[in-house]
Amino acid sequence: MTDHRRALPGPAPGEALNLMALTCGELAGELTRRYGKGSYHAAALYRGIFRQGCTTWEEVPGLRDSPVLLRRLTADVYLPDCRIAAVQSEAGVVKFASRLGDGQIIESVIIPAAGRTTLCLSSQVGCRMGCRFCATGKGGFVRDLRVEEIVWQVLAARFSLGRRVDNLVFMGMGEPLDNFDHVIQALRVLSDQRGLNIAYRHITLSTAGHVEGLARLKAFDLPRLRLAVSLNTADEALRSALMPINRRYPLDRLKAELRAFPLGKGGVILIEYVLLAGINDHREDALALARFLEGLPVRVNVIAYNPGPQKEFCSPSPEVLRRFCAWLAQEGVFVRARVSRGQGIMAACGQLGASLGRTPLQGDNQGGGAR
Repeated sequence: MTDHRRALPGPAPGEALNLMALTCGELAGELTRRYGKGSYHAAALYRGIFRQGCTTWEEVPGLRDSPVLLRRLTADVYLPDCRIAAVQSEAGVVKFASRLGDGQIIESVIIPAAGRTTLCLSSQVGCRMGCRFCATGKGGFVRDLRVEEIVWQVLAARFSLGRRVDNLVFMGMGEPLDNFDHVIQALRVLSDQRGLNIAYRHITLSTAGHVEGLARLKAFDLPRLRLAVSLNTADEALRSALMPINRRYPLDRLKAELRAFPLGKGGVILIEYVLLAGINDHREDALALARFLEGLPVRVNVIAYNPGPQKEFCSPSPEVLRRFCAWLAQEGVFVRARVSRGQGIMAACGQLGASLGRTPLQGDNQGGGAR
């Protein structure tokens, strides 16, 4: 498959069979209700779309001998009108921009590593959190992504770009827990063993500290889902200045919710800490962070700030990064320094969306997706 986009005309999503927003079991129910078909045809259709990357129903094994069903599917099924508008790469890291059906643009990043390939997913067009060190937040919020638009990013990476994706991180554009219902359903689809089959233990959901979303997430009993929290400081006033969400959900409420969060056996919470030169990189910052994390099963990832177009902050030196990590280790905190990748193509942490709406997308020909 060369271009994972809608190959057939179809109805509007509100009245259609929105296949990419359904689990295989849900699809079987819809096929039964609409056409009198069941699990056999649902499984065949699901495999064809999610495992083989089929873009026309005639390509799907198991459906070729059902011409009436094929005609009905052609008329009824909605697939998202998304396409890859631009692709950039740097040292193995691939950033691709996707143009959605309404013309909005999102960015996703493929990050290869030893033994796995990670896809950094977006969950919103823009972001309403307004974190001062994040380029996505600088652009403001446009809208939530629908379930099929989230799932489509994985299909685009696997089939259009031909990358083996086996690890997902919701760390792209947007706050996942601010788009709660769509993200939860996307998790169900992404993890369905009859389709993409990405287990929850290979999916990380990152939040800026959306306490209400964390409370809702507890009810879904997903102990293998990995949770990451973008913390960045344990100083109340500083966090409120850097991350406006802290004014709504202060640190004491966040910690209480993290204490109550149901982790699986041996599970830990990943704490993300963006190091800003002269802002949150002092010894007292490390000590405050260690105190805040007491009693929580955590691993801390410290990453140097990746400058965006505004250059409001500065990145610390490698020595400052090493020293900060050493201070945390002295306090008994499990910590590691993360190396940024993809800075040159604005694909590193906090850089997504920096160029959208400002300059033409490299490789965007307005007439078709990447091939």
